[in-house]
Amino acid sequence: MSKKFYITTAIDYVNAKPHIGHAFEKVIADALARYHKQKGEKVFFLTGVDENAQKNVQAAEIAGVGVKDFINKNTGYFVELVEKLNINHNKFIRTSAKEHALVVHEILNKIIKKGDIYKSKYEGYYCSGCEGYKTEKDLVEGKCLEHNKKPELMSEEAYFFKLGKYREKLIRFVKTYVIPESKRNEILGRLKDDLNDLCISRSNAKWGIDFPKDKKYKVYVWVDALINYISGAKDKWPADIHVIGKGINWFHSVIWPAILISAGCKLPKILLVHGYLNLKGRKISKSVGNVIDPLELIKKYGTDAVRYSLLRCSVFDDSDYSEEILIERYNNELANKLGNLVSRTSGLIEKNGIQKCDNTLIKKLNEKKIEKLFESFELDKALNEIFAFIDVCNEYIQNKKPWETKDKKVLYELKESILKISELLWPFIPESSEKIKNIFSATKIKKAEPLFVKTK
Repeated sequence: MSKKFYITTAIDYVNAKPHIGHAFEKVIADALARYHKQKGEKVFFLTGVDENAQKNVQAAEIAGVGVKDFINKNTGYFVELVEKLNINHNKFIRTSAKEHALVVHEILNKIIKKGDIYKSKYEGYYCSGCEGYKTEKDLVEGKCLEHNKKPELMSEEAYFFKLGKYREKLIRFVKTYVIPESKRNEILGRLKDDLNDLCISRSNAKWGIDFPKDKKYKVYVWVDALINYISGAKDKWPADIHVIGKGINWFHSVIWPAILISAGCKLPKILLVHGYLNLKGRKISKSVGNVIDPLELIKKYGTDAVRYSLLRCSVFDDSDYSEEILIERYNNELANKLGNLVSRTSGLIEKNGIQKCDNTLIKKLNEKKIEKLFESFELDKALNEIFAFIDVCNEYIQNKKPWETKDKKVLYELKESILKISELLWPFIPESSEKIKNIFSATKIKKAEPLFVKTK
């Protein structure tokens, strides 16, 4: 039996078209899923959309469109993004699906049975952008840090989950669950204080999942959304890795495991919290309005150019990103380094042929280091190592001058090394990787068409 590996992305609000931050998260998860697939593991990869959020309803009202039509249209863009990014997922979940609502009720009923849900009155500051209540400590100058807006004071009778009951268990769990350390410490710092119980229902919402046995209320969207990881995978649970952005760390580090502990479910293994993409130092987001459309970038530069430029960004730290950065990485690295190596080597082999020999060149590749970097989620550093070896191969051609010597053994070494490069690059740029493999696995190798045509 091959080992199971279950990975998820967060599910996205569909209140607008996807932006480049959504693409970033998806390619991180896809690269990890492909890496584990290469290791022979039985991978299940879940992604999808959160269709029950009030943000979606508000956006539909502003657009003057029926909620269902609005959601269907925008979900279509996310489906298109996953397809165009060549995301090798197993399931795309939509939380408006009936099967999802059944699982939400199943889990909430277990928590009710446990005695962890009660009814009371709630008053607090509610941020519509986060779809969550904020304490004074969460605010800077009275504003939500994520959305730079003042939350509104709300008061309502509601159902509560005894979140505070699980504080000690959560502290122990977070210590082994959250990566990187900085994001783990952030949560542990917040857990030093008393943990308030969580309001888990909405009385003024017309869209979403009915609260069990009380249709006057809808289930709080974050409780509903988190349960997608079980409803979308069922027997594949628990997740090996949840990939999420740092803005939703608290929901996944504290609320989600507490729900699971209360319901008697198994806990996920790793929460991988990635940084944000910034445009000129400012977070790229729909609420800020400085979005970059990944579908437009794919149309202009191709799937692998977008994937590569994103995976060159740090997983853990915030990174600057722009179309100019994409072009620079595409021209200097994909076209000049990788494309040039493939073109020159295939052309020289077509003219001179190859002769099998001991491959001394490939010994300069540190494959174990690349594997360690994958295991520690440092994908940008893994790419650095692969491209350092591509540089070694390009230098080898320059030094050995096979166009003068006609040395078939040198060309064999280069061919075998390029095949290894294509294998290592498959999690990052699968389409180009497969093309390279086909070029150098052919019985008669011919000069390759340019893989990456330089752009301006």
